[in-house]
Amino acid sequence: MNKTELIDHIAQQADISKAAAGRALDAVIGGVKGTLKKGGSVTLVGFGTFAVGKRTARTGRNPRTGDAIKIKAAKVPKFRPGKALKDALN
Repeated sequence: MNKTELIDHIAQQADISKAAAGRALDAVIGGVKGTLKKGGSVTLVGFGTFAVGKRTARTGRNPRTGDAIKIKAAKVPKFRPGKALKDALN
């Protein structure tokens, strides 16, 4: 499912226009991004938790030349599914 299909599904299930569903989806995504940028986490009970993880700096290899390169430390988004989501899949 891509974003357009998700907007169609939201519009149909909530009985709202596709434009309103698109704005609602963009607002949710924007809220999650904003919270993660501040270092917080977003918990949707029954669905899961979005959080920020930290990846430490490390040494890697350039596959083309074989030279050692330094890979910077980075913050990465992480998602932990909730129990209800796990149960729905099994």
